Amino acid sequence: LSLFLTSCEFDKGFEEMNVNPAKASQLEVGNKFASVVLRTAGGRYANWRTSLIYQSTLIQHFSSIAGYWSGDRYFRNDGYSTSLWDRYYPESVKQIEDIKSQLTAEGNTGSEMGMTRILRVFIYSRLTDLHGDLPYSEAGQGYNNGILKPKYDHQKDVYMDMLKELEEAVAQIGASTTMETSDLLFQGNTTKWKAWGNSLMLRLAMRMTKVDEPNAKLWAEKAAAAGTMTSNDHISMVQHTNGPAGINKNGHGEVFDADGNPRVSKTFVDWLKDDPRLPILAARRSDGSTDPADLIGMPNGSDGNSVPDSSIYASLHDNLKGTDVPMVFHSYAEVRLLKAEMAFRGWSVPGDAKTHYEAGVKAAMQMLGTIYPKTTAITDAQVAGYLAAKPYDASKGWEMISEQYWAATLLNEYEAFSNWRRTGFPTLVPTSDPGSDTGGPIPRRLIWPESESSTNADNFAEAIARQGPNNMITRVWWDGGN
Repeated sequence: LSLFLTSCEFDKGFEEMNVNPAKASQLEVGNKFASVVLRTAGGRYANWRTSLIYQSTLIQHFSSIAGYWSGDRYFRNDGYSTSLWDRYYPESVKQIEDIKSQLTAEGNTGSEMGMTRILRVFIYSRLTDLHGDLPYSEAGQGYNNGILKPKYDHQKDVYMDMLKELEEAVAQIGASTTMETSDLLFQGNTTKWKAWGNSLMLRLAMRMTKVDEPNAKLWAEKAAAAGTMTSNDHISMVQHTNGPAGINKNGHGEVFDADGNPRVSKTFVDWLKDDPRLPILAARRSDGSTDPADLIGMPNGSDGNSVPDSSIYASLHDNLKGTDVPMVFHSYAEVRLLKAEMAFRGWSVPGDAKTHYEAGVKAAMQMLGTIYPKTTAITDAQVAGYLAAKPYDASKGWEMISEQYWAATLLNEYEAFSNWRRTGFPTLVPTSDPGSDTGGPIPRRLIWPESESSTNADNFAEAIARQGPNNMITRVWWDGGN
């Protein structure tokens, strides 16, 4: 015993002596923040599987005859369906919770904490919109609090907390931030961060219109009054580069480099007829022609028998495929179109539905020249001509607003799929395949990883009992589910 006590006494102070004074014991928050933004934009893995193979085909932006493009014919591929979950939880979720914990320990209640909380909401919103109930309040707490089997929170509770988080986060953001060069979204511009926080609040509020209209109205009006994006200069996006590391590259661009199978959907091309965006967004695969007369969309649900030569169909234009083009998280066009819907519903928002609709269409058209500098910019005269030929009709206002939202969210397939499920517009004809996992209907969600049934069995079982079977037709809460 005396020897043991002597040893304990002798060891005092050695913890400090074993720390390298020339090496930081904790990475600076800025370095971590840049990393989590890139991880959230994602590399090839999740963007190929969850974004393009599933969501882009489900809402008929793209189609493919390749059998592994499971979403086009509603096949269930567990690995593809869960790829965002598989990437976000060990990377984005873990990192953002670590940053929030570090800022708390450092006593930081200012801009850096507000920015972190907004990005945190964005990460979880993508996950819950895609899967429904999920680990939220206890997620990412394995290291900090020893929670290795987090509970699944009900999506309604997740939404209520995310909206509260956004309101508090925006209030924390001041006139400046120390994370200027580390801020890959707005380069330290806190005014834009506040605008994005409020715009994200508007997006999430409108997501609830089907199941909780009073709260949807409350939070949408609150967001609009607080100050949302005001121009295409406010777009939340990551400006990618061609290297040096893969994570710096645009994940969609990496997919298009590796996979020549996707074509622009017939549904989308037909809708874009007489739209100045068509020759900017699409080009014929065989020869690169952008003449609208040459641009034919490929029907969804096609295979090698029905489409013996897919080269005659339109592909995404090369100017949009680069690994160095931005990845959009949230656009100004979306904000104006959601405000148009608010006005259509008679909610309190400055301006009428027609004004917001036209501004949203203009923003969606002209942001292409901003985001993709190799494209030909759409002029004010072209926008005016389009709006004159296809004027806003209040009798079908919600449908027109929603269809424009669908067009504006090309390559932001997470948002496109979510808003289509909420509104039902555009009206899509399901594909028909005997191997469909849904029995015909377009999927309403993507599945949870089945591995959760063994690694987090009790919480997984509780989630299934509450939300419904772990398949692609079970609806999430805001889509009218449990």
